[in-house]
Formats: sequence, structure tokens, C-alpha cells
Amino acid sequence: MSLPVVLLPPFSEETARAKVRAAEDAWNSRDPVRVARSYSQDSEWRNRSTFLKGREQLIAFLEQKWSRELEYRLAKALWSVTDNRIAVRFRYEYHDESGQWFRAYGNELWEFSSDGLMQRREASINDLAITESERTFRWSAPGPRPSDDRSMDSMR
Repeated sequence: MSLPVVLLPPFSEETARAKVRAAEDAWNSRDPVRVARSYSQDSEWRNRSTFLKGREQLIAFLEQKWSRELEYRLAKALWSVTDNRIAVRFRYEYHDESGQWFRAYGNELWEFSSDGLMQRREASINDLAITESERTFRWSAPGPRPSDDRSMDSMR
């Protein structure tokens, strides 16, 4: 079994796109430990108005998030890249316990240490209530978004 390729800064557009897709795939696994392994031990997050530091807080946050945000599916797209920083836009869909569906839109700013781990993540996110028929993310989950999915091509 081969180990995954670690993408190190400085990033090119090609390696940044690969880093974004790897992050998306990890988040779509809904495995908090898998996601946290991509972040430095002392990683700092701002997620909406929540501030976190360190992998243990990240894991606890993600466990709680995915216990509330059911059938979570996420798509990310590269927005910009410079050296050790990547900006992405993203969209995800989920429903709550009552069955109400939501689409969340946002932007993230990422900063990486020299070992390729994310040391800082700042996320701004807005939620929009949608009907089940308005959903656009319908691939099997948990699991990666299909490679031929074009859902991030539009802003809706």
C-alpha cells in the first residue's frame, strides 16, 4: 500500500487544486480524525464565530457538526493561491433532525506550514434553507464527490 503524496508549499495552481480536492474528499468522509490529520497539532480555526485551537478541539467540533448536519455533502473550488496560502469557495448541503434541508455557501482562507499541514483556517459561511427538490448534491455519501460533477460551476 502506497502512502498518499504530501503536497508542500509553495503551491502552484496545479498542486493547490489537488490540495483543495484532497481536503474536500476528507471532509466528505465525515471522519473527524481523518480531517484533523491534515491540520497541524496547534492549528487555529475561525469557523463562523467559533474559534478553535488544536486537533482535539477540531475533532470535537466536527463530531458535533456532523451529528447536527445530516447527510452532509460538500464541494470546494480553488479561488486563489500564493506560496503557502490557498483561498477556496465552497458549498455544502445537509438537513437537520426535522428534515429541513440547507445549502451553506462560504469562503475559506488556508495557511500551511512547511510540512504541508494547515496551520490556520478562517471560514465565513452563510446558510440558506432549501426544499428537498432544490438539492443539487445527490451522490452517495459519505464519500467523495464524483470527479465529473460540475456543481461548483454555478453559484446557485
